[in-house]
This record gives sequence, C-alpha cells and structure tokens, in this order.
Amino acid sequence: MAVATEEKRIALLIDADNAPAAKIEVILAEVARYGAANVRRAYGNWKSPNLKSWEAVLHEYAIRPIQQFAYSKGKNASDMAMVIDAMDLLYARNLDAFAIVSSDADFTPLVMRLLTDGVKVYGFGEKKTPEPFVNACSKFTYVEGLGQPAAEVQADETVATVALRSPQDLRSDTRLVRMLRRAVEAASGDDGWSHLGAVGNQVANQASFDSRNYGYRKLSDLIEASGLFETRRNNKVVWVRDKPKSKAVKDAAKDAVKEPGKEPDKAGAGKPKVKEETKA
Repeated sequence: MAVATEEKRIALLIDADNAPAAKIEVILAEVARYGAANVRRAYGNWKSPNLKSWEAVLHEYAIRPIQQFAYSKGKNASDMAMVIDAMDLLYARNLDAFAIVSSDADFTPLVMRLLTDGVKVYGFGEKKTPEPFVNACSKFTYVEGLGQPAAEVQADETVATVALRSPQDLRSDTRLVRMLRRAVEAASGDDGWSHLGAVGNQVANQASFDSRNYGYRKLSDLIEASGLFETRRNNKVVWVRDKPKSKAVKDAAKDAVKEPGKEPDKAGAGKPKVKEETKA
C-alpha cells in the first residue's frame, strides 16, 4: 500500500497594487501544483478605487484582505506590511513555501531572506517585473502565460499573453542557452543522453525558470524548438543531448527566415553572364 506524502503548506501573499485580479484563478491553480495555499492574504488600501477588481474575487477565493492605509503620499505602505507578515509566518515554522504575487522588485530582499531558511519561493508577476525579483525566486512565472482570465473579471481587466519565442530568438538568448547546456551536461550519462526530468531539476537549481515564460507549455517543447538539442522518446520518457555543432548550424539555417524578394542561392546564381563573341 502506497504511503501518502504530506502536502506542502504554502503562504500566498498578494501585492494587490501590483498584480492583476483577472489572473487569480489560474495563479491559485498553479500554486496547487506545489501544495495547499493554507494562508491567503492580499495587501492594499481597500478604500482605493484601483482595487475594485480585487474586491470582486476576494471572498470567492477565500483570500483575506489586509487593509493598509497610505500614511505618506506617494509611498506604498502595503509592501512593508507584507514583508512583516512574511517574516512572522517564517518564524512560526508552519510553512514549507511562499507564493508572492507582485511585479515589484522591492520584494527581492524578502525573497532572498526566505530562501536562506530553506523554504521555496514561487513568484508570480507581469512581464514588466524587473529581472532581480524574477531571478531571486525559486521559480518565477509570468501571469500572462497562465491560461485565460477569470470570466467574471475579464471585462474589467485586459491581460496580455506571452508571445511564442521563435527558434532564432531562443538561440540568441545566451543566458538561456548556457543554462540549458549546463543542465544537459550535468545530467548526462556516459552516452551523453540526459533524462529530461533530471535536466529540469538542474535548471531549477541554477535559476528561476518556467518554459511558459517563453511561450512553451513544456520544457521538452522549448528544447525541441531551440534546435540545439537532439531528443528521443522511450514510451513517455524523454531523453536529451547536445546536438553536434555542425548539425545545429545546419538546422539553424533551415529555420532562418528568407529576406523578402530574395531567392535561395543556386549553383552558378549571381554570376555575371558573359556574352559569347561572334566570329567575323
């Protein structure tokens, strides 16, 4: 008889001033993949008309609103209240992870502090989120790549989607390419092939990463689209290895977009025609 594993306990802390209410349903669904959101809190000045869209979903999704007045004009006091609560929850030692929903880089020091205590930090924010906050999280997911907005708030908020990155864009992202190649190399066996699951673990240990941030639903889809790796499937198991450089260059050439009005080179094409001399 299989022994049931204990469900991870997660605190979901939402910076309502810097997060779209239209995405709360899919954010909760994503958090549920990692564990149960036992603590659900949203911070903001609830007297502000800017948070009307959040008021419509708080009770439906059992999110506790934390009122924070703006004591100084132009200052966001909600950030400080959220940090204090996070530290109180951390010291209580009743949680396994935190999920922070915000596009504000001011939470970067908080994330780094939480990580030092060995808890995971899952970040959720919009594409405008600064890189320091994105990279600090154990895993950061752009909310634009998470499903469709909740129907009841879709009319109130327009949320963009993550564009699919082309093979050329993927290969030109040097940080991504280095990270994937290091992960494949670290997870490879004597034959050079790496189990995709092990590659995913290596990537997660290197940096915050989610293939959906690049427009791909799964890591295997992104790896295949890049054209830099060979893949093989054994039933449902996917194996990956670095593609030989010559083959990678050849495949990249196939993916290259033709310039408008330019025909591919053919043997002898482009050479000037020489008129034959007529004999007198």
